[in-house]
Amino acid sequence: MEKPLQNERATKKQKELLNFIDGFIKGNGYGPSYREVMRALEYKSVSTVAAHVDGLIARGYLEKTSTSARSLAVVKQLDRHQTREQWLAQELKTRRHQFEGVNSAEAVRAIESIDRVAALFDITL
Repeated sequence: MEKPLQNERATKKQKELLNFIDGFIKGNGYGPSYREVMRALEYKSVSTVAAHVDGLIARGYLEKTSTSARSLAVVKQLDRHQTREQWLAQELKTRRHQFEGVNSAEAVRAIESIDRVAALFDITL
């Protein structure tokens, strides 16, 4: 079902980390190592980086594309200029996707509810 942190906002430290990772990938063509992140953001340990990365993965902002040290990829951007309607459309799509392929009455009801909200706001999913 739904991941518990999927819809929570990123913390200030996580936003800083996400912006750094995004800029690093755009500048270098690959993700930073945890040690590079630690040094750049002046964290005291690699485990602090890991904790923030895990939080961003749980919230749907990052994903690990493999088990290598440089496998971080930005999935969802922090968009300060996003309208409420854009945010709602993105959230509805994300939530609907979480239930697709789940064979249960609860999942069917959840998808129906999401579709009703989308129709109410004239959002195409």
